[in-house]
Parts: sequence; structure tokens; C-alpha cells
Amino acid sequence: MGSLMNIIRAMGAVFGDIGTSPLYTLAVIALLTKPQKDQIFGIVSLIIWTMIILVTVQYAWFAMNLSIRGEGGTVVLGEIAKSLSNSKKLRSFIRYLVVIGLAFLIGDGIITPAITILSASEGIRFIPGFENTPQQDVLILAIIITILLFSVQSKGTGKLGEYFGPIMLVWFTSIGLIGLYYVLKAPQILLALSPHYGVEFLLENPLKGFLVLSEVILAATGGEALYADMGHLGRVAIRRAWMYVFPMLVLNYMGQGAFLMLNTADYKNNPFFETARQLLGETLYIPFLILVILASVIAAQALISGVFSIIFQAINIRIAPLLRIKHTSTEISTQIYVPFANWLLFAGVIFMYINFKTSDSMAAAYGFSVNVVMVITGFLLTLIHFLRREIFYTIGSLLLFLVDILFLMSSMNKLQHGGYWSVVFAMFPMWMFILYMKGQERLYKNMEFMPFKDFVLKFENAYRSTEPIPGTAIFLIRDLKFIPPYVINTMFEHGIVYEDNVFLSLIKDDKPFGVEGFIKGSITKGLRLAEIRYGYMEIPNVEEELRKLGIKERVIFYGMEQVYTEKFVWKIFGLIKRVSPSFVEFYRFPEDKLHGVTVRVEL
Repeated sequence: MGSLMNIIRAMGAVFGDIGTSPLYTLAVIALLTKPQKDQIFGIVSLIIWTMIILVTVQYAWFAMNLSIRGEGGTVVLGEIAKSLSNSKKLRSFIRYLVVIGLAFLIGDGIITPAITILSASEGIRFIPGFENTPQQDVLILAIIITILLFSVQSKGTGKLGEYFGPIMLVWFTSIGLIGLYYVLKAPQILLALSPHYGVEFLLENPLKGFLVLSEVILAATGGEALYADMGHLGRVAIRRAWMYVFPMLVLNYMGQGAFLMLNTADYKNNPFFETARQLLGETLYIPFLILVILASVIAAQALISGVFSIIFQAINIRIAPLLRIKHTSTEISTQIYVPFANWLLFAGVIFMYINFKTSDSMAAAYGFSVNVVMVITGFLLTLIHFLRREIFYTIGSLLLFLVDILFLMSSMNKLQHGGYWSVVFAMFPMWMFILYMKGQERLYKNMEFMPFKDFVLKFENAYRSTEPIPGTAIFLIRDLKFIPPYVINTMFEHGIVYEDNVFLSLIKDDKPFGVEGFIKGSITKGLRLAEIRYGYMEIPNVEEELRKLGIKERVIFYGMEQVYTEKFVWKIFGLIKRVSPSFVEFYRFPEDKLHGVTVRVEL
């Protein structure tokens, strides 16, 4: 029973995006290309085999075989690849690939909710009496749904998430049965299961086929969620859920194809909604439309939560500045809310509505971000298996990588039709990540650290020659080899030396979960070293971990760097440092014991 519930939960948490792709994928292809009756076989075949190759093989098979403690995603692939490489240049290249991948995933977090919610809202036109609803009114409906969705994020969606799975189970069953009805009306559409028709369509219609590929990729959007959410629900549950979701999607796409074959003159109406309306009738169509809207909201929710998770990982692997993060669950540490990201995504989604106005024009620009992430995944899979000398998987990954490249080349056509917004949305987080990484490197390079041996000699002299303050003081340091200037200022310039001084290091592990503290031993009389190691999906409760180590601190000192520079780019970095929460705020140190020591650094 437990495994069945996990499968149903996976349907709600993982398959919302790919599960709502039938809303617009075939509709956009038909509208753009107006295919002949015999060409519909090839188009539906391409959709089915794109899901097989990119979703089933690349993500459900190849990618999901690679994990760190059961966790998946772009960050995990990057960590695995870096651990296998001895080349500093290659590790740096992999790090930037991960940055690009995360940036485009964040950009996708803007576009996917917009197109999903707007497509569902447009279904209102198939209700009798609402056929001539102005697009402006449809946009207002989409905006209202969006406002409600983003407003509840701060409350946490954990409890609500329990209902997502059953709703999506009803959704997939419904669209599968609707599709089956039309397949039975035109059973010749079953020929589309053969890849022969897809290949034949591409060979006979090279230009149209290349254009079709750029829209066919929409059927695979959300495929990366299978891998990214593996740590939450488990490899087995997600794969088993896909075994049900995939045939339901295939049935629906074939049903839409069969409908188009029977109505080749009508490409203006969305075949997804038209098939549902004609089969269900006026009465049953309205509850079905409510189901469509619920599914679209669930899909959007999955993307929003995914962006929160991506930003959290980026902070913990130190490529993003610290942001204010709120935990929305006391039981699950990964259920978080990031206010800055939430309202930035909201503004992006509203912009998409205003700029594109219809889901058709939005779909013409959609898919580029997903393609970029797939190419990065394909490359990292190939690199990992090559470095491991796994010949079969290396060849397989290379073929997948070439397919990813083919789709990306076809999607280049979208850049001129608004696809450039995918790049624009990705450029902001990418620029932020790179600026922060480079700024931090430059900051630490310009800080006047004291070598460890010199510090110990000076500390021993200070400890002997002064009367230590009673109690325990904690000093936060990153690397024991180089003592930060704030420690030197506090102890030697201000003469603040306690009876018990503890150097505390917070160290990020390459595993996603787990927190563990250690007393590393005494450095010299009055000075010892402690470590708290934590997974990159965790925010450790530092005070709790200190108590486990038997440390009862009186005061906690930490450094606050003030950036001074004449260069504009470093001024921006300095501003980011000033407005971001401090390290101790982010890691929830006890506020009443904190003392920040300001250090001026010239860049």
C-alpha cells in the first residue's frame, strides 16, 4: 500500500508539467504546419518517440541510474562529474555548465506556469455561451489564478500536496480514456507507434520537419523533473508512475491525432479541448475544465517548488548569494519558501501573459530553456560514463546527446519568435551566480589572512599575557590554514580572548541530507576546533548541534565584509552582500549571542 501511495504522490509532484503538455503541443504543431492527413501519422510518431528517447531513456533510465544518496538533478550530475575528473580546468568547466543549467531551469520556472495556466484558462471558450470570450477576459482569469497560486506559497503546500497525486491520477486516466475513444474511431492512428512514420515525415518534409521538431519538444518538457525529484520520492516510485503516465499520454496524443485526421480542415480549434467537449458534452465538459485548471495549477506548483529547491542548492554549493528562506514544514526540510524568488517568478509570469497574450504565441517561444538543460544533461551523462569507462552507457549517452543537440538546433528558430525571453530570463540568475562566485573569489583573495602557524604563536602569547574572559566564545572560520582578519582584529587588536575559544567550521558535504557535528580536538591551550558537516539540501540547526557537542557558548563572533571599490561591477557585488542576509542569519544562529565584526576589503 505504501509503494502504491508513493506512485500516486509521484504523479502529483513529478508529472504535472509533462502531464499538461497535451493542452498545447499538438494544437500548436497543427496551427503552425497545417499537416496533410498522411502527415499526422509522422507528427504523432515524433511526439511518442520523443517521449521514449528523451524522457524514458535519457531521464528515467540513464540519468536516474546516477545519484548521490538517492538524490538527482543537475547539481548532482555536476558533483559526480567533478569527482571523477583530475583536471582543474574540466572541473571549472563543469561548474559553469551547472550554473547555466540551473539558470535555465529557473527561467523555465517562469515560462511553464504561464503557458500551462493560460492554456487551461482558454478552455473556457469551449463552454456553450462562452465561445466568444475576449482574450482579455481569459487573461484576467489566468492572472487571478496566478495571484492565488503565488499568494499561498508562504503558507506551505505540503498538506495540499497530499491531494495532488489523486487529482493527477484522475487527470491522466481521464485524458487517456478520451484519447482511447478517438483512437477507436480511427484505429489507423495506431500506426504512429512505429518510428518509421516519424523518420519518413522528417525525410520527406525536411524544412517542415525541422520546424515540427521545435514544437515536438514541448511533449517532453518536465522530463527533467523525473530526475530532479528522485530524492523526494525515490527512483522506483517515479519509474512505476511513469509506466502508467506514459501510456495515458500516448493515448491522448493519438486520440488528438485521430481527431485531426477525421477533421483535417479544422486546425483553428485546440484538438485537446475539442475532443473533450465533443465526447463529454456540455454538462460534463465543465467539471472536466475544472480538472484541467487544477492540473495546470499542480504543474505550475511543481515548477515553483522546483525553483525554490534549485536556489536552495545553489546557495548551499556557494554559487548564489544568501537569500531569506522560510521552512514551511517541520517534518520535511526540503519544503521551503523563498520570498524573493516567489515574487520574481510571479512578475515574470504576469509579464509573459501581457507580452504574449495567447498560449499559441507563447508556445511558439517555449521549449528553448528545456532544450538547453537537456543538452547539458546529455553532455554530463556522456562525460561521466566516459570517465567511468562504461562503453555501453557512453555510446548510449553520446547518441542521446546528439538527439538533444538536434532538438536544440531546431529550437533556435524560436529565438526570433519570442524564444529570446528564455535566454533573458536565464541571464539574470546566471549573471547573479557568476558575479557572486567571482566576487567571493576576489574578496577572499584581497583579504589579509594570517597563516595558521603565525596565528597560534600570537594566540599563545595573548592567552598567557592577558586575563581570559570567563566562558566560551565561538569564532566562525572556513579554512584553518588561513585565519580571517576579523579573528585577528577581535583577539589581538581589541584584546578579546575567552577562557575557551572554539573555531567552528560549517562544511557542506557532497550528499544531499544529514547533519553531524564533531570536536576535532585542541589546537593549543584555550583554543579548539569544531566542525558541523551538512548535506547540500539541509540548513543545520547550529545551536542544537553545538549542544550535542557539549558546547555552551557565551558569544559567537563572525566577520562582516564591507566592500570598497571604484569599479561598477564590484559595487553591484558589494550591494548584493549588503542586502543579503548574513551567514549567521541564514543558518539560524542564536541572535542574542551574535557579534559581527566589520572588516573593510578593497576590490
